[in-house]
Amino acid sequence: VEYVMTREANADGSTTVRETLAVRSVRRTYPQDWRAYNKAQTTEKEQFLELLDDLCSGLPELPRGKNGRPSVPIHDALFSACYKVYTTMSARRSMSDIRAAYEDGYLAKTPHFNSVLNYLRNPLVTRILYAMITESSLSLRDFESDFAADSTGFTSSRFIRWFDHNYGPRQGHHEWVKVHLMCGVTTNIVTAVEIRDRDASDTKLLPALVDTTAKNFKMNEVLADKGYGSLSNYDAIIKHGAVPYIAFKTIHTGRGGGWWRRMYHMFHFNQVEFAAHYHKRSNVESTFSMIKAKFRDDVRSKSDTAMVNEALCKIVCHNICCLIQAMHELGIAATFWQGSNTRLAS
Repeated sequence: VEYVMTREANADGSTTVRETLAVRSVRRTYPQDWRAYNKAQTTEKEQFLELLDDLCSGLPELPRGKNGRPSVPIHDALFSACYKVYTTMSARRSMSDIRAAYEDGYLAKTPHFNSVLNYLRNPLVTRILYAMITESSLSLRDFESDFAADSTGFTSSRFIRWFDHNYGPRQGHHEWVKVHLMCGVTTNIVTAVEIRDRDASDTKLLPALVDTTAKNFKMNEVLADKGYGSLSNYDAIIKHGAVPYIAFKTIHTGRGGGWWRRMYHMFHFNQVEFAAHYHKRSNVESTFSMIKAKFRDDVRSKSDTAMVNEALCKIVCHNICCLIQAMHELGIAATFWQGSNTRLAS
């Protein structure tokens, strides 16, 4: 919108005022490489199996008990678990796809569906899935420098019920898993994840997401909504050389000093420049939409550990799909576990 007012002094001493109002509608479009996109989508399943096989090949075996039957190799178990999540089917109904993967040479043998579910219930698997998420993001470290953080929930079939004296004899809602993550704003690759209890504070978990991402990526900007606005979060971002673009609440003031004061003034007095950076935060919402639309917005598991591990498997699958798209659009070669598995030992 452009508004112009002009004043002209006439010979008789009067003044002529002219007001001009011009409204222009500009539609911003973002180019899409349809050839690369179509190629990635039509060959995704084959490439997904190849990349998942490579990613699982670098995993160390879990400690085995002295008694009982030999356990399923960690490669076959997590390959099957992630593939089950990718197909969005239950463990039993996904067995036909897992048998096909065995026939294609991706598995040493076809695991029983109960063995796959037992691995998802194993708390030792959680650390391995975190490492798989980190490892699957490293191929894009040269393309990501701006990152956005937020949280989302995945519902489950479990219910929480309680007696309510005010509104009725019984109330209830679904149990859910709250996932906090940080992603790159260019390729939507997830670089760090934190899953705690469902009521965990978003603000307190941002430093962990920033520290994990900074270990492998050069960070220029970190974007987050006003729920992450705190001095400790500013310090966590600035110590890695990044600029925090975090929206401010109405109760915030500029008395924090340093970068807090600087960004507070930009937020209030130079909104155009601030919004140009902050707008990239919407990519984390796009990441959540991609994960939930493709791999469901709920988890099938019942136990707490299995629910967490299933949510992590969704993010592993998402990262692999982002890599496939980047392989066609950016011409990268996805490689995993170069050198050693030091990230699993940390």
